[in-house]
Amino acid sequence: MAIISEKKNKSVRIYGSAQTRFALINVIITLLVLMFLNVYTAETSHMLFYQSKETAMIEKCQLAASEISELEIINTATVSDTIARMGSLRVTRLIVTDQAGRSIYDSLTLNSTVGKYVLLPEIVQALRVNDVFRWEYSNGTMRSFVATPILNYGTLSGCVYMMEYDISQGVLMYSLLRNILTITLVLEIVVIIFSAIFAIAFSKRMRRILASMRIIREGDYSHKVKMGGSDELTVLGDEFNDLTDRLMISENKRRQFVSDASHELKTPLASIKLLSDSILQNDMDMETVREFVSDIGNEADRLNRMSQKLLSLSRIESQEDGDCEIVNIAPTVQRVLRMLSTIAEENGISIIPRLEQDSPILILEDDLYQIIFNLVENGIKYNVPGGSLSILLSREEDNAVIKVADTGVGIPDDAIGHIFERFYRVDKARSRKSGGSGLGLAIVRTIIQRNRGDISVKTQLGKGTTFTVSFPIFDTEEDEI
Repeated sequence: MAIISEKKNKSVRIYGSAQTRFALINVIITLLVLMFLNVYTAETSHMLFYQSKETAMIEKCQLAASEISELEIINTATVSDTIARMGSLRVTRLIVTDQAGRSIYDSLTLNSTVGKYVLLPEIVQALRVNDVFRWEYSNGTMRSFVATPILNYGTLSGCVYMMEYDISQGVLMYSLLRNILTITLVLEIVVIIFSAIFAIAFSKRMRRILASMRIIREGDYSHKVKMGGSDELTVLGDEFNDLTDRLMISENKRRQFVSDASHELKTPLASIKLLSDSILQNDMDMETVREFVSDIGNEADRLNRMSQKLLSLSRIESQEDGDCEIVNIAPTVQRVLRMLSTIAEENGISIIPRLEQDSPILILEDDLYQIIFNLVENGIKYNVPGGSLSILLSREEDNAVIKVADTGVGIPDDAIGHIFERFYRVDKARSRKSGGSGLGLAIVRTIIQRNRGDISVKTQLGKGTTFTVSFPIFDTEEDEI
């Protein structure tokens, strides 16, 4: 199975590489753009040469037709004299015909058409009183054909036909097109090279991230990927490192939690096992058996309380952030005091409520109840006989403040930084005797933090401890505005 997975991954890396696809797409798009520019430039060059040649040839032909039209008699001699005086025409061949298309003058002496009918397409069109121009380009040679009618006071007298072979212009056009093609090929090669370099560099950096992901997948959360630079992959690498830090913290917390939970659950289970073995292996009177069974029940209750608190902590951590309601603090405090008044009386603790300024806050009522219940319960459990516990509600700026102060033994300085940790107990022997699991304050802090609140503690050994909880006040009037 591992071999199949490895082959599959390799296939994805080789044939499904994103950077290779991007590079190929870039090369193809660039090639299409360059081909379009090449064709467009070639067509534009052809058009410019065509327009330039058409203008020049028609002007020459019209000039010759104008000179000939002024002749009183149009024949071979008069036309020859006129053409001779116009020595600047510089065309390869010039033919002059009468209105019937018969040649009067031909600049070529070899295979001359004089006296013959010349029915070239351009001449036929010109005899229909049209200016005609045709242009051909092949093998580096430009051939231009032009014909224009000879009009004498509006009467058709014949036409002038010119043909020109322009090798120099053809070579120029050929050279231009070849240079454009060469530049296109060079640019495409440069694009391919840079695309390949980019793909290799991108692939190398991406493989570095993938290698780090595989290392993290194996459980090494301390591994960090080093990207360098300031592009998106660098940001991805930084985010990846932040993620691994959080994973490492979560993993350490999970391991610590499992270790602490196992340790805490082991003690009551060991006690239950020891007591049950003692009952089974020894002959005891019923009074002793009842005592042992009562101890087993107490340990079972302790396990049940610990399980309930673990479930409560799990529920709080998985709770959606948006779950809340508008709750007034004072009614919840009064409900808690009614529940714990009997325990306070049994321990000789007097409760002093000072509910001066009640305020509405955004929180689930059950969560607020659990916060106050745990703090008041701890204030009773860890107080001294005949001590007191005061609960103060006040308002400080935009915060509702709850202070729970007891006159108990206090907390040592070296323990203050740990009291909100799971399963931590300052006095382990007394905590177990009172049924404490070390989860109460951890639950309290988790609920408070999820509801944008804050908790702090002040304590003095032998004088007592004060827990201060604050929440943002939900001002209904401002919210309506």
